[in-house]
Amino acid sequence: MPLVSFARPDAVIFDIDGTLLDTAPDLCGTLNVLLAEHGRPTMPLERLRPMIGDGAAKMVERGFAASGTVPEDFAALVRRFIEIYQGRIAEETKPFPGAVACLERFRAAGARLGVCTNKTTRLTEDLLAALDLTSYFGVVVGGDGPARKPDPRHILAVAERLGVAPGRSLMIGDSINDVAAAKAAGIKVIAVTFGYTTTPAIELGADAVIDSFEELPRLLGFG
Repeated sequence: MPLVSFARPDAVIFDIDGTLLDTAPDLCGTLNVLLAEHGRPTMPLERLRPMIGDGAAKMVERGFAASGTVPEDFAALVRRFIEIYQGRIAEETKPFPGAVACLERFRAAGARLGVCTNKTTRLTEDLLAALDLTSYFGVVVGGDGPARKPDPRHILAVAERLGVAPGRSLMIGDSINDVAAAKAAGIKVIAVTFGYTTTPAIELGADAVIDSFEELPRLLGFG
């Protein structure tokens, strides 16, 4: 998709998994530990990566469904997944190349930054703190809030708490949930090609697609 020009937004809202941070190694490692605890075969990262993006419960459900049936005590599985994940939340997770430089540039230019993720708020805040990224974001709204992507109320809640109108906000994401939520909320959206979606980024319907964070400042008018 050719790059288009955007009016410089007052707020930039980021998805976390597969967009700002490469969390797959820790999330997939956690799922493999859980599968092994229940006598299920573990799976390679490439197979587990597309299961990320709709929160812990969905990832657990997909992992167990792929290796057999989903156990009846599903809530206990999810609690155990979160317990394991909290113990290794930033063991291998890293920001994608150029992500932190973008945050620095946007903040220096006065943009307000927020997070809209289907990961729980607590886990997201713990992860950002572990990576020393908390100070960049004025608002973090996880999937345990009043709504979850693709519901537009999720991203609208982030814009509202940042004090910025939807039309002056912009979403960066990697999945159909990100694009659908932003579009329904009247918010421009850019998709990254390096995320976890099984659908190619070019087919998600975003307003633009980028291959790296190095493209983002110029595209958004930040230099």
